[in-house]
Amino acid sequence: MQTILVPTDFSSTAKNAALYALQFAEAVKAARVVFYHTYELPVSVDPMMPTLQMFSLEDIRKVSQTGLDNFVTNLKETYSTSVPVSAVCEFNSLTEGIQEIVEKEKADLIIMGITGGGKIDEVLIGSNTTSVAKHTNVPVIIVPAECHYAPVEEIMLACDFKQVVETTPVKPIADLLDATKAKLFVLNVSSDKDPLPEDANYEGLMLDTLFQAKGHKPEYHFLEAEDFTEAINYFAMENEIDLIVAIPKKHGWFDGLFRRNHTKMLAFHSHVPLMIVHD
Repeated sequence: MQTILVPTDFSSTAKNAALYALQFAEAVKAARVVFYHTYELPVSVDPMMPTLQMFSLEDIRKVSQTGLDNFVTNLKETYSTSVPVSAVCEFNSLTEGIQEIVEKEKADLIIMGITGGGKIDEVLIGSNTTSVAKHTNVPVIIVPAECHYAPVEEIMLACDFKQVVETTPVKPIADLLDATKAKLFVLNVSSDKDPLPEDANYEGLMLDTLFQAKGHKPEYHFLEAEDFTEAINYFAMENEIDLIVAIPKKHGWFDGLFRRNHTKMLAFHSHVPLMIVHD
């Protein structure tokens, strides 16, 4: 793992995610961490509020750059790290900016925060985070507001046991296991609406073969529950899981993952970081 990208808006939640990122980077021996902030011109739709239009783009740039510099300085004072750190401040939207800088900086992983505590925060901030996870090809770790870094020793992969060869991104997951030396749990949550596939044994064998080829032997678990989020969080708590891995799919068990907001719900109602990896 070479480069970890950490988007920030300077909030307390963003600082918490940044601290997590620095400690995670040290643990996996990442080459560097890049903090990233985007800014846009405020748009006033009310002619009676001209103050929003008094700030020039240069004014906003200076304020944003100063905020990012202070954010990084404060982080270094809070947590001393041996991992090289840099910061980039750009005029762009968050999602588009991240897609561009991922390619520019050749980022392997994104780590970012998500806030909770209220329906407004959950809709606005949650939608930004899930938008990044949905439209970015590299893995994204979403750090819940109340989560504090702990060594990643137990990783859980949520799996629907459908077309695992075609849809399971084994390499990034195996790379993560190699970097953290963690144990992998594979969990399936079935229900009346999403029953366990008839060929689950075969799919499980294929998945096991894929991971064993990378030097890993997962442990498999099956739960029956109507509430997907509750089941995932229950298993994570009972097994002291340090990181949950989810694969958003276009069809099957994870159909409409972002539309149904499972990702957002997991991040809000769990103290365990959630990693989104695309197939």
